[in-house]
Amino acid sequence: MAKPTQQPDIFHRHLSDSETQECITFESKGLQAQYYPKWVDHSVADRWYEALMSSVNWSQDEIVVYGKRHLTPRLSCWMGEPWMSYSYSQHTMQPEPWQSCPREILQKLEASHGDTFNSVLINLYRDGKDSNGWHADDEPELGKRPVIASVSLGAARDFYMREKANHSNKVKLNLAHGSLLIMSGDTQSLWQHHLPKRANSGPRINLTFRTMVKM
Repeated sequence: MAKPTQQPDIFHRHLSDSETQECITFESKGLQAQYYPKWVDHSVADRWYEALMSSVNWSQDEIVVYGKRHLTPRLSCWMGEPWMSYSYSQHTMQPEPWQSCPREILQKLEASHGDTFNSVLINLYRDGKDSNGWHADDEPELGKRPVIASVSLGAARDFYMREKANHSNKVKLNLAHGSLLIMSGDTQSLWQHHLPKRANSGPRINLTFRTMVKM
């Protein structure tokens, strides 16, 4: 269930434009996010999960944090066009070609929400020890005010968003199997997000669709 850890007045529940899906909207001090807890039914989510688990070319990246090199506590794959290298924490990822399952998810996403995307970062959290620290998807290659669409498959995990200028202003979500979170507007410039460790969690796959621009 989605709930804020602070500022309980910043979200509300409503039906989406299609009047068939619950949507939880967050708006506060630059945060613009919409969460669809049941974006696809479990049979579709199960099929996507199994296809991605078996077909994606997973790798564990090495990044630099505070001058020290670390292996990321998760496996990843970056997909897009050949020119779409993606750099963060002094590490550059080269794109894999699009596979059929991520492209199917992309097509459904674009058909149902109108935004267009040209790349996807796929993360595999193997168990509850895998995580992702506080960060924002604010790389220059994503342009100003990027739209990030995050699809979750597998074990549900807690997900936090916090205001950069006031870390006590936080929102907590539980990202469910088959759910969709869309972050837009000034969210990446004014807020950060974080996936903490979680004891006894099973595997989870997360796809974050985005639009790269040529620099």
